[in-house]
Amino acid sequence: MNKQTPKARGPAGRFSRLLISLAITATVGFLYFYVSLPALNFQSSDFYSFLGLLCVVYIVSVFLLSAQPADNVVRTPKEKVAEWLKFIRRSCLPVGVLFAAVVLVAIVGQIISMPVFRAAAYRELLAVEPGEFAQDISQISFDKIPTLDRDSAEYLGDRQMGTLSDMVSQFEYSNDSTQINYQGRPVRVAPIAYADLFKWFTNRGNGLPAYVVVDMVTQEATVTRLSEGMKYSFSEPLNRNIIRHLRFQYPTYMFDTPQFEIDEQGQPWWVAPRVVKTIGLFGGTDIRGAVLCDAITGESAYYDIADVPNWVDNVYTPQLIMEQYNYYGTLVNGFINSILGQKDVTQVTSGYNYIALNDDVYVYTGVTSANADQSNLGFLLSNQRTKETKYYEAPGATEAVAQASAMGEVQDLGYLATFPLLLNTAGEPTYFIPLKDAANLVKSYAMVNVARYDIVAVASTVSQCEQAYTRELTERGIAQTEELPQTQASGRVAEIRSAVLEGNTYFFLRLEGEQVFYSLSAAQNRDVVTLNPGDRVTIDHAIPAEGSASSILDGYTLTITGR
Repeated sequence: MNKQTPKARGPAGRFSRLLISLAITATVGFLYFYVSLPALNFQSSDFYSFLGLLCVVYIVSVFLLSAQPADNVVRTPKEKVAEWLKFIRRSCLPVGVLFAAVVLVAIVGQIISMPVFRAAAYRELLAVEPGEFAQDISQISFDKIPTLDRDSAEYLGDRQMGTLSDMVSQFEYSNDSTQINYQGRPVRVAPIAYADLFKWFTNRGNGLPAYVVVDMVTQEATVTRLSEGMKYSFSEPLNRNIIRHLRFQYPTYMFDTPQFEIDEQGQPWWVAPRVVKTIGLFGGTDIRGAVLCDAITGESAYYDIADVPNWVDNVYTPQLIMEQYNYYGTLVNGFINSILGQKDVTQVTSGYNYIALNDDVYVYTGVTSANADQSNLGFLLSNQRTKETKYYEAPGATEAVAQASAMGEVQDLGYLATFPLLLNTAGEPTYFIPLKDAANLVKSYAMVNVARYDIVAVASTVSQCEQAYTRELTERGIAQTEELPQTQASGRVAEIRSAVLEGNTYFFLRLEGEQVFYSLSAAQNRDVVTLNPGDRVTIDHAIPAEGSASSILDGYTLTITGR
């Protein structure tokens, strides 16, 4: 019997191996895209990494599979090598060329985007206008001054979760809060999160049932329950993860980290700033607009920067604003000067804080010289929704020096100073610094004059601290009595109490809708004796001039405006 000659199956074998290589590449590419979520955008460096990975996976797959013979024909080793190289060349050359092009474009793109070649363009990223401190920044009433930093707010939010017996075993505080203005109050809001993967699996149908609001003034943390749970968040591991959800809806958009916010009706949203590159291929990072995603339904809409709703407070991040100012300050006289001569070169200090003005949130940071010495030249205020930025010239101590000065007043207690908040007190730029203990609880407050950091006042309440500080300004001749701030409250009397302290009669009034009591001396406010609950009054507080008979704590005056 004659042996049957085996049929050559070289072409079919090569084709099947190419299909297998493509299948492997597609599988790896899908998994990488699903996990890493690169923007399909030629200005995204992650996109080039994605393309490079696909090329490498395909080439490696072809090499590994080509080690198997394409048919059963016996060949010499030389013939095998020649056929193998021919197959590799035909199969990998186009992909190899693509890989080389990807690497070349990425390298050239980085080079043409460098500040050394485009210094003027980088400096124009941020438009900075001069500002008038006393005129632009109104004096904030002490009952509206934020008294917490982020760490303290996160601590209070986390502690509040322990009071919810029906939630605490299934959910936890996310420790990812955002500072916003909510109904005229500075607050931090944060969604809750699934306690673990199993808790997600059992609760994913209803979503996250609540979010946490921490009032930055009263230090009160509350959990707001929702009638319908939030289905989209960072704690979702699969398709409802907020970043993955946005990537599938907007595959070509580059996003900054989505921020959690609530509108004035308490509806939860994710605000995802859309990032663009404005210089070269990869340089000049800026924000063009934002996608607003309903945290409950997942419905999204894109808004150009001019059309972003007014209730949104976080579009431009503090890090981006500080980066753009550093380009503005260091490239003032070109790139070479920023490295060698450094004439007129300025930069921001290492930290930042937030100020609520005109129903918007402004990021504050100091501006110092290129040598980063112990003094500030001034400071920046930048609107986080519009990027409107002003520079205020105010030579004085850096935030770090002010923090050290404040801690020096309470060194026996071991309190730590938080990053300062900038206030206008009696027309003076003033650092307001909450002081907290090792448990992240605020125990005291300090005010430090920016220009004269030896002027320091420390007290256990914000009101007392403001009073002591403004009296110190008066004694130093920096502010006149008529320039000192007045704190005013108006409303109907809800509750009246009285007490005799050190031989003097004091009345304590609480107005409707408020939790605080105002202390008034009967000797200085005789009308308080005739007050009844329901009477409408106006209560003013002014710092008494030096030598006045009034004490610091008895500076309230009463006007009855209606019965």
